[in-house]
Amino acid sequence: LAGALLYISQTGDAVLGGSALFAMGLGMGVPLLAIGTSAGKLLPKAGAWMETIKHIFGVLMLAVAVWFMERVLPGALALALWALLFIVTAIYMGALDRSERQSQWQGLWRGLGLAILVYGMLLMIGAASGGSNVFKPLEGLLSKDGTGEIRSNTLSFQTIKGVDGLQTALDQAASEDKYVMLDFYADWCITCKEMEHKTFTDPGVHQMLSDVILLQADVTENDELDKALLKKFSLYGPPAILFFNKQGVEEKSFRLVGFMRTEDFLKHINEVISE
Repeated sequence: LAGALLYISQTGDAVLGGSALFAMGLGMGVPLLAIGTSAGKLLPKAGAWMETIKHIFGVLMLAVAVWFMERVLPGALALALWALLFIVTAIYMGALDRSERQSQWQGLWRGLGLAILVYGMLLMIGAASGGSNVFKPLEGLLSKDGTGEIRSNTLSFQTIKGVDGLQTALDQAASEDKYVMLDFYADWCITCKEMEHKTFTDPGVHQMLSDVILLQADVTENDELDKALLKKFSLYGPPAILFFNKQGVEEKSFRLVGFMRTEDFLKHINEVISE
């Protein structure tokens, strides 16, 4: 909802914005109305299977809790929590049960538990090595060079704080006759993390931005300096990426709000630089 409102405020398209919010409301409300007006006819009958469903939803609720905590916890600690959830769930599913007398369903359930247990162990190893990506738990190990240091495969930003900090960086970039990209980021911003892990890690993006000054405004604290910087550009919050020409003036037509795939981002950067 916040992303939709932010997009509407940036585009100024009231018709598209209203239609998007209406469609969102229908998607959230119609299923509830259908179930409520059916007097329970659309709901499945009660039975022993509901105990399993109850346990599955319990695990999902814990997963959602960890997902929300990812926004405020260090990456390695969040990955350790995921590992703990996977391992405990696998043990509950009987991954370590050595009983010989099992039905086919129990054997399938145990096999799934073993797979979850193995992945949970990989997550724990990844957390111990400083990793933070649930889908690439061993990234921290694989990205180490011969000296044992971790090679960063994401963009390296210069952090700025407040309007004055930005202006100083823009003046420096203007003196070097370089373009500037300003990324608004926050630890609780899921889209920011998507850009960080999916788009900013691409070698093509690195090459395209090699001669561009990369600035990042971390507005996680949302203090007075952060609010003033957001207000200067009429932003409600991250995610947002702004581009400045070699004179330090923002190219407003190239402003980005929300997630962008690597291919589209490369095209966008090329348009900015060739402008």
